[in-house]
Amino acid sequence: MWIVGVGAAARIGAAPELKIDWSRMPTYNTIMAVAAGVGLLLVVALGRRLLRGRTPDHFEGWALAFGVLGLILTATGLHMTLTWPLAGQGFPFDNIVFGEPSLAFGVLLLAAAFYLWSKGVLLAAALDRLGMVARTAGPVSLFVFGMGLGCFGIAAAGWTYTLFAAPPQEPISGAFADLPLLEATFISGLYVLVGLGAVLFPFALRARGGGLATAVGVCWGLAGLAFTLFGALNYFTHIGLIVNTM
Repeated sequence: MWIVGVGAAARIGAAPELKIDWSRMPTYNTIMAVAAGVGLLLVVALGRRLLRGRTPDHFEGWALAFGVLGLILTATGLHMTLTWPLAGQGFPFDNIVFGEPSLAFGVLLLAAAFYLWSKGVLLAAALDRLGMVARTAGPVSLFVFGMGLGCFGIAAAGWTYTLFAAPPQEPISGAFADLPLLEATFISGLYVLVGLGAVLFPFALRARGGGLATAVGVCWGLAGLAFTLFGALNYFTHIGLIVNTM
C-alpha cells in the first residue's frame, strides 16, 4: 500500500543543515501505512475464517472495519494520486509509490465493505460460502493481479534507485542513512510480499483453499504486520524529522 516513511521524499541532502519547507511537503503516509497494514491483516483473518468453515460473527462489524480503512486509504490515496506532485519540492514518484497502491486498496476495501454489509446475511446462510465468495470476487481479482505486478515494479524501482533511504535527520531510520540499500531492501521486500499475494490471489480463489490460499495469507499477513508496526513507528520518526528540519 504502501506508504512508509518520508525517506524518499526527504532525500534532498544528507548535510546536518538540511531544511525542508514542510508547507510544500505534505506527509501523511503514516496513517496510510497503518491503515494498509491493518487492512491486510483483516483480509487474512476473514479469509482464514471462511476457509475453516467458520461463519464470521457480525458481518456488519467486518463491513465497518473495511469501510473505515477503505475510506482513509481512498481519500489519502486519491489526493496523493491526483496532486502532481504532492510534494512541492519534487519527488513525483512518491505519488506512484504510495498514492496509487493506497487508492487501489482503499477502493477494494470499500467494495468489500459494501458487499459484506449488503450480502452478509446471505453469505452467512450460504451452504457454499467459499464458492459464493470466489464467484463474487473473481472478476475484480484480475485488478488485484494487475496491482500485484505493479507492486513488483515499485519494489524493483526501490532497489534500483534506493528510493526509501531516510536522511540522517530522521530519528531511528536515519541511523542507517549511510546504508541506503538497507531500508530500500526492507520496504521493497514488503512490496514484493504484497505483490506475490496479489498475483496468487486469483488462482487461490479458483482453488478455493489449499496451498495457494495459505501462501496468500502468509504473504499478506507478514506484510500487514510489518506495515502496521512500521507505520506506527513512523509517527515518532516523522515528527522527529519535521522538528529537525524545520
